[in-house]
Amino acid sequence: MMSEEHEDDFVMAFQDSCDKPALLLIHGFPLSSSMWTPQLDDLGDYARIIAPDLRGFGNSDSVPGPYTITQLADDCADLLGYLNVATPFVVCGLSMGGYIALEFYRRYPEHVAGLILAATRAGADSPEGKAGRDKAAELAKNEGATAVSGGMLPKMMAAKTYENDPELVEFVQEIISTASLNGVVGALAAMRDRIDSTPTLGDIDVPVLIIHGADDTLIPPTEAEAMHKAIPDSELVLIPEAGHLPNLEQPDVFNDAVIDFLEELFGEEE
Repeated sequence: MMSEEHEDDFVMAFQDSCDKPALLLIHGFPLSSSMWTPQLDDLGDYARIIAPDLRGFGNSDSVPGPYTITQLADDCADLLGYLNVATPFVVCGLSMGGYIALEFYRRYPEHVAGLILAATRAGADSPEGKAGRDKAAELAKNEGATAVSGGMLPKMMAAKTYENDPELVEFVQEIISTASLNGVVGALAAMRDRIDSTPTLGDIDVPVLIIHGADDTLIPPTEAEAMHKAIPDSELVLIPEAGHLPNLEQPDVFNDAVIDFLEELFGEEE
């Protein structure tokens, strides 16, 4: 699969499992492919899992921004093309990754067998939201990338998880501490300037699994319900006792939902 040429080249790190129908996992902000550890561990029997570090995050190069959601989707397309991944495949994105997954489908619909939209929304940023992105970018420039990510950490999980699972809190803290300043500022610009996907939801003609934490305070579950109502062939799974990181807070429930979805699409593995 080819995408438009980029203005710059960079080294993109990724994780890849095996030769099965492929599942692309696109991480959220300000995380990396390490956030998919429970999925990399448990879903390998059902799919070839490819989890890139987006530019500026994890082990990928820290490329100066600003970035765009289109650019980040094309990065993923370039990676899958480089790996000669058989199509069609499933694209899964969480939060910012969900924005990228929707853009990926708009640009490469013939390559997508299904979408998994986790802890995300279809709408664009409000004027207040855009101002908040700019404020966060200035904070990062003045005080470092962790000034933004550190403030987000308590809001990324259900309150019960944050209070009672210090090991998970530490794991997420370690992931977000690897985000580069270029990555944080570039991704904030990409999210700020993303288009409103709501008008195109009714045109999605592949199966869609929507997964959302019932206790998500960053993106309320009403956003997931609105997408479910707008997308013709969609299923909504609300996960109790999970916030903005349902794949980490309740990995067994999350993984079971994904496995069911993959088996519906590709049939059970022998």
